[in-house]
Amino acid sequence: MELWAAFEHSGWVGKAVLATLILFSVLSWATMLLVWRRFKRSDRASRRFMALFRKAKRLLDVQSALPALSSSALVGLFRAGYAEIEAQIAHAGGAQTIRSLDSVERSLIRASRIEAARLSRFVPFLATCAAATPFIGLFGTVWGIMGAFANIGATGSTSITAVAPGISEALINTAAGLFAAIPALIAYNAFVQHLRRARGEMEDFTLEFLNLTERNFM
Repeated sequence: MELWAAFEHSGWVGKAVLATLILFSVLSWATMLLVWRRFKRSDRASRRFMALFRKAKRLLDVQSALPALSSSALVGLFRAGYAEIEAQIAHAGGAQTIRSLDSVERSLIRASRIEAARLSRFVPFLATCAAATPFIGLFGTVWGIMGAFANIGATGSTSITAVAPGISEALINTAAGLFAAIPALIAYNAFVQHLRRARGEMEDFTLEFLNLTERNFM
């Protein structure tokens, strides 16, 4: 409390740095919660979708159950691939065959990129927060120490009363920078690993979908 009381008497630069760090921290925690919920919903829906996909005898049976599973990244791939199959069947005059498996594959690859971008939305902000906030805190630290030396020069005293505002400003901004950076860095690394797993699942589903398409429509 004494440290905070000393900080309250520090300059506007230190307070502005602390306010910026608090803002970064609040936004990063909100981002973490948002992204975590997105991944959780996608994983749960993907498990249900894959169980349905592997049990279904026709792609049309899967298509009818998609609205309840739309948060799954795999649903986006299925819709893209199924739409391409339907387009080729319509172009062939209704015959249940397709002419180009490569076109279906390209549709799936394009959809996987779209879904990966959707899942990773806001995740780069955590990297920005983890990289920027320590330097913002360091700026506040340097500014506070400069203020402490300025007070020593102005008063000619090295007592704690003279240097406390500058030192407290430096310490609080250092701590605030680390408090904002460390959780953001941990969450960013965890989400990157999750994204890699999600991309792997989408690649596996792409191969499975192409195999099913080749068996049924070629």
